[in-house]
Amino acid sequence: MDGTRWAAAKNETGRADDTPRRHRIAVLALPGVPPFELGIPSRVFGSAQDAGGRPLYDVTVCTADGAPVPSDAGFTVQPAAGPEALAAADTVIFPPTHAMPELGRGGPLPPEIAAAVAGIRPGTRLVSICTGSYVLAAAGLLDGRPATTHWNLAPEFRRAYPRVKLDEDVLFVDDGDMLTSAGVAAGVDLCLHMIRRDHGAAAANRAARMCVVPPWRDGGQAQYIDRPVPEPTVAGTTATRAWALEHLGEPLTLARLAEHARMSLRSFTRRFRDEAGMTPVQWLTAQRLELAKQLLETTDLPIDLVARRAGFGTANSLRAHMRTAFGVSPAAYRRAFGANEPPPAGRRRADVRAGSRTPADPGARSAARSAGARSSGARSSLGA
Repeated sequence: MDGTRWAAAKNETGRADDTPRRHRIAVLALPGVPPFELGIPSRVFGSAQDAGGRPLYDVTVCTADGAPVPSDAGFTVQPAAGPEALAAADTVIFPPTHAMPELGRGGPLPPEIAAAVAGIRPGTRLVSICTGSYVLAAAGLLDGRPATTHWNLAPEFRRAYPRVKLDEDVLFVDDGDMLTSAGVAAGVDLCLHMIRRDHGAAAANRAARMCVVPPWRDGGQAQYIDRPVPEPTVAGTTATRAWALEHLGEPLTLARLAEHARMSLRSFTRRFRDEAGMTPVQWLTAQRLELAKQLLETTDLPIDLVARRAGFGTANSLRAHMRTAFGVSPAAYRRAFGANEPPPAGRRRADVRAGSRTPADPGARSAARSAGARSSGARSSLGA
């Protein structure tokens, strides 16, 4: 691959372009890759633009040796690059593969893939979609860390990689520099989350609109896991959740939610968890935090008013919830992501895990958007 692809942009006079370098993403296509999941990063990140319409990412599909690889759909994938793209990338994404059954038994990576993974620079953000998590686990990169994969493969994954803290109930897990998604379309959720984390909700929403997908999905994989179907006469909680989203600024007790759903407290709590993959309180807290973030980003409302409109009542309550979930205060979040105070373009965010701050770059903006790693896009919390 021509090295100039990875060099800083030059203008016609030969001087370095003063436009900030775009974040470089390498997508590693493995033998047996499903085309849908392979195309998610290019489509979603390729749709991400700043307010001026400038692309925010460079996405390159590569293979471990630069040679074409067969997909699982009957055609061959011709990569744009080889392993040199992995070494130069800021983020490396591992789509799934259906051609390495040995990984499902805890076997080693093929030598050429192991060598390609070993060539990735330390500090590079690593991301898996669906069973791409098997590659990260086989390389030992997920040992002792939270992760997810397709819910249907959770038992196999646990047997093969017992050191990984697997959570099959979520859509994705953000553990700072290591992010993993559930199966298939959850890769879209994770990519949008990364845009939101890197560049704010407005950029993620623009990308979602271009891809004609929702910018955020409630709940986790729990709502998709095959379970006994309830009797058709049993009411669901979908309408109550939609109603609650319109009344976040009001006191929403569990009793009030159950009353709206016309259920007993016990039945409502059980049905809610079955459908949303979390408790009503967890779901409500997450929705209120999302509303608070949007208000902090897009308005100059006083913190007290943001807290009341989001349903937290007081600035102290909002501050406590945001510090617990994101590791930052409302004021710090607004300084980082508020539309009135844009940071220097191209600056990389710090990686913030739930309840703690682990900046990857001094002076970088907080990645408060990871919404507390696991509770983030996978399981929204809601606090009454």
